[in-house]
Amino acid sequence: MKESLSLKRYRGNTKWRSFTVAAWLGWQVESNWADPFLFSIYSVARPLAAVLILVVMYSVITNGVLDTPLFAYIYLGNALYMLVGAVITGVSWAVIDDRERYGMLKHLHLTPMDGYWYLVGRGMTKLLVATVSVLITLIFGVLVFGLPLDWATVNWGLFLSSTALGLICMTGIGLCLGALTLQTARHFWSMGEAVAGALYLFTGAIFPLDVLPSYLIPIGYLFPVTYWLEAARRALLGPHFVGFPTLAWLSDGALLAILAGFAVGLSVVSWLYYHWSLHQAKEKGLIDMQTSY
Repeated sequence: MKESLSLKRYRGNTKWRSFTVAAWLGWQVESNWADPFLFSIYSVARPLAAVLILVVMYSVITNGVLDTPLFAYIYLGNALYMLVGAVITGVSWAVIDDRERYGMLKHLHLTPMDGYWYLVGRGMTKLLVATVSVLITLIFGVLVFGLPLDWATVNWGLFLSSTALGLICMTGIGLCLGALTLQTARHFWSMGEAVAGALYLFTGAIFPLDVLPSYLIPIGYLFPVTYWLEAARRALLGPHFVGFPTLAWLSDGALLAILAGFAVGLSVVSWLYYHWSLHQAKEKGLIDMQTSY
């Protein structure tokens, strides 16, 4: 029986096949460690526990005042930042997982796959889990802490467009870290977490950039996450949003234009850097390296 045209196209599209298979594999890795019920409890409890720690610290400092614009700013920033950490670390960690834990990276690169899109697919699994965590955290904030989030007043166009561009930027950063991991022989385990932690400080995730010393504020302008968090907060809070001085002078269109520039730049840089790093790793024999750390 002759194959259908759509099946032939699917088999011939290495990039799409690499992406979908990697996403499926990543989901099996993420969810297979526990039964579905336990995994569901973990998926709900983990983000709520993280946000409650932040709320308790904020309540102690402000004597329980939670109806201020700053609280909404901090709460939303913390919730949305889950996506940043998940995508950046998810993409780069896939290299470590396949090379060090499973010892399969060398075999994967013997198959007709596209390694670049394979890493993107592995990162999307982390994104899916983080998206569920973000939704749970936002709903919890509205119901328990009175977060001024009205779905009817959300600027969905701004939110969806800025988030799509932001995710492209985060994926590009994760791919650059994954490419660097390919060439790194030691001390690469915390690379993704270290970068995500630094961005947490310098992108206004939990406090406006203008509270930093003046000589540190310009660092925040160098990262696309800064502009994505600003756009997402504006879109979600709508009339309840109170702009802080650091980025208040930028219009919504300017934020999207900056994110678009970052997205294009990081896509090109990550593609070039990944393929160069892959060549270097093969030349140095690092594809099948296992450090036993």
